[in-house]
This record gives sequence, structure tokens and C-alpha cells, in this order.
Amino acid sequence: MTTAPAPAPVRPAAPAHIPLTSGHLPRWAPWALLVGSLAVFGAIYGVLGAAAGGEFSIAGWLILSVIAYLVLIYTISRIVEGARRAFDRFVTGIVSSAFAIAMVPLVSVGWTVISNGIARFDATFFSSSMRGIVGEGGGAVHAIWGTLLITLIAAIISVPIGLMTAIYLIEYGQEKRLARAITFLVDVMTGIPSIVAGLFAYALFALIFGPGVRMGFAGAVALSVLMIPVVVRSSEEMLRLVPNELREASYALGVPKWLTIVKVVLPTSIAGITTGVMLAIARVIGETAPLLITAGFTDAMNQNLFDGRMQTLPVYIYSQYAYKGIPPEAYVDRAWAAALTLILIVMALNLIARIVAKVFAPKTGR
Repeated sequence: MTTAPAPAPVRPAAPAHIPLTSGHLPRWAPWALLVGSLAVFGAIYGVLGAAAGGEFSIAGWLILSVIAYLVLIYTISRIVEGARRAFDRFVTGIVSSAFAIAMVPLVSVGWTVISNGIARFDATFFSSSMRGIVGEGGGAVHAIWGTLLITLIAAIISVPIGLMTAIYLIEYGQEKRLARAITFLVDVMTGIPSIVAGLFAYALFALIFGPGVRMGFAGAVALSVLMIPVVVRSSEEMLRLVPNELREASYALGVPKWLTIVKVVLPTSIAGITTGVMLAIARVIGETAPLLITAGFTDAMNQNLFDGRMQTLPVYIYSQYAYKGIPPEAYVDRAWAAALTLILIVMALNLIARIVAKVFAPKTGR
């Protein structure tokens, strides 16, 4: 007698459609939620402020609006897109909010300087000095020239010293006791206050020329003390990024080490080194305390770095604001215009650094 075959196991019916992806919010949804939060809390703050007779709190409005946006975007995204995407949007909102908070002081300073300094941003300001000027009129051409000359000499002093120090640390001083000592001293110099650099330069030149000496070259020496550690650190990092394969290929061709550094290492890292040098110049060009001690201040034009006092833009801003005459508004306007000029100079230096970095950057691809 034959037995009947066992019935095949019954498999559950497959669902008609299994979505491979979860829902997705439209691109305009985060912006709509942000604008809605700002509008709702703006209206609430406006009504409460009018009822209480107080002023509209911009900071409180923005903080509550951002908190409401984060809660809404996380809740709605979790319902529609799932937990992972919701948490991603939540973290993105926090990061974006932190970036916006960091931009507030920068935008505020820029707007304040432009709005207050544009009143005296004229041809007279850039063509005349303060010699014989009492009250309105006058300009800052002597301070502009002093800033450019002193900063130029400081760069001429600092860049070769800082670059050669970085070359020694990377190319020659690995695991040497002298290199470790230099690295420690550079770290210490990076954190010294600017007034200490000014006192050092003043004491040095007072030993040579006598007490009470004031000259532009002393100010350049003070700024170079502040620039050298920045140049060393930035150049050291750029030289460290050069692949060792390039050095080894040069050595394999019989090229000596010094020529490898000059022809291979420096051209490869010149873009980053230039950017670091420009950043070091931008860091010291606005220093006031060391220049007030070493170069002093004057109302007349002086382009001789080794004879007499020299005016610089930071000291000019300080003197115009601290020693106001009649009318005081004229002195304040000149101080704001000088601050705007200094910011534009720093911006120009950073743009030059970007252009140089782009032009001299190593070319990639075929």
C-alpha cells in the first residue's frame, strides 16, 4: 500500500508592496517650519511686549523660535521619515544654530564699523594728516603709511626666521634635543601677551639708544616677536603635509637634501605657507599696546623707521577716541573711519592669501 505524499507547507502570503524607503519631507519643509516659528513667536513677543509696556526682546524671540523649530522638525521628521533621519535633522539644526550664533558678533561688528566709519571715508581722510588740525577735518594718511611700513619690516624680519626654523624642525631636527627645546619655546612665545613683546623691544632699544626712545623699527621688532611663532607653527604644519615619497624620489635621483627642500618641498607647500604668513600679518597689524610703547604716536607724517615717532592705525584709533577735543564727534568719526580702514586692509591681505594659495597650490589630476 502506497502512502500519500505529505502536503507542502503553507507559506504566508507576501504583502502586495513593501516600501524600500520611508517617507521624506519636502525640501521646503524645514524652511517653512523655521519661518513659522519665527512668525509665531514674533507675534507672541510683540503682543506681550505691547501689553507689558516693555521693549521687544530680539534675543529671547530668536532663542524660543530656534527651540520650537528643533522640537517641531524632530517630531515631524520622526513621524514621517523615521528616528534616524529625525535625529540627523535635529543635529543639523543644532549645528546651524551654533553657526548662526557665531556669526552674530562678526556681522554686528562689521555693520557697526561700516555704519559709523563711512561718514569720514572720504578723499581728505586718505590724503591729509593731523598736523595742525584741531577739531574737524584732518585724516589718517600718516597712520596708514606707518602701519604699512612697520608691518612690512616686521614681515621681512619674521618670515625668514620662522620659515627656516620650521624647515629645521621638520627636515633636520627629528628626535633631536634642540628641536624639542625650540618647539617648547615656540609654544611659550605663542601665548605671551602683546604688551610683553612691546616691553621687550622697548628695553632692547633703550639699552642701545637710551631711555625714552621711540621709533618705527622698534615697533617692527615688537611685532616680529609676535609673528615668528605663528609663522613657525603654520609653516611647520604645511611642511609636514608634504608626502615623504616626493623627498625619497628626489633623493633617489641624487639630488642633495638642501636642493630637495628648495626645489621640491617648498614649492609643494608654498600655498599653505603663504596663507600662514598672511594670517600672521593680519594677527599683528591691529596690535596697539606694543606700538604705543615702542613707536609712540604723532600727528605728522614720518616715513623714516629709524628716526622719531611713527603713527599707526591702531594707535591713531586709540588716540582719537581717548583724547577727544571739540567737537568730540569729529574725533569719534575719525576713529571709526580708521577702524574701517584697518578692517579693509586685513580683508585685502586675506584675499591676497587666498589668491596666492589658489595660484600656487599643487595641481592635481592628469
